Amino acid sequence: MSSTSVPRAYKLSSGYVLPSLGLGTYDIPRAETAEVVYQALKAGYRHLDTAVLYGNEREVGEGVEKWLKEDPKNHRRHDVFYTTKLWNSQNGYSNAKRAIQECLDKVRPLGYIDMLLIHSPLSGTRRRLETYKAMQEAVDAGIVRSIGVSNYGKHHIDELLAWEELKHKPVVNQIEISPWVMRQDLADYCKSKGLVVEAFSPLTHGYKIKHPNVVRVAEEVGRNTGQVLIRWSLQHGYVPLPKSRSVERLKGNLEVYDFELSPEQITFLDQPQAYEPTDWECTNEP
Repeated sequence: MSSTSVPRAYKLSSGYVLPSLGLGTYDIPRAETAEVVYQALKAGYRHLDTAVLYGNEREVGEGVEKWLKEDPKNHRRHDVFYTTKLWNSQNGYSNAKRAIQECLDKVRPLGYIDMLLIHSPLSGTRRRLETYKAMQEAVDAGIVRSIGVSNYGKHHIDELLAWEELKHKPVVNQIEISPWVMRQDLADYCKSKGLVVEAFSPLTHGYKIKHPNVVRVAEEVGRNTGQVLIRWSLQHGYVPLPKSRSVERLKGNLEVYDFELSPEQITFLDQPQAYEPTDWECTNEP
């Protein structure tokens, strides 16, 4: 696989374009978030991922606004892709309607939300579908551009795709993926249904960053282990969402488009028999 075959962006089924690498903002302290986001945009990031659960939507928006105001001629809103997610307690039709408005209000200067996801399937069938109904209405109203899901298993996706009121298909499923929790069947299924797979925790929260296999491949390609794991995700056709608070690491995590892992290196990193999620697991819930 040549490095040029890793796309810089994916065309979503909604027609919008999603950059193939994003900045995850989970667990970045609120006091630091706006500056981290601003520095990330300066470094070249154009895809930002947050959630109601993270408690920093407003600060992410402030970081984007600072960058936009810095150079209005060249820094344009449509170049930034902003994602947030509705938490479980906000599921259900009326809850979701209210929550979507709150999400928009927190980032009012941005004007709209590029992508809104259901954070998990844990609220049950009725509330999942009611939430999605409210999200579809937000698309129709022009305040949200694309909608999707997170932590969904195959049966949750089937439920949504078979729903008689489905009008706007889910464009992504955001799930934890790394060499130690590959979810190959689920990822392939999502792709077969037209969903882009976003990989959260691609750096395993640091747990596997010094794994001997990763270290060896990093030495072979002359890159750091984080870059190897991000590149692994990209070459599998996913959209990784690495998190960093360090400006240097922010820049380094972006420098993954100018080298490639050989098929042998990919296979060496793959751990198809492993099942070691570093975050919550609910893809198998009812």
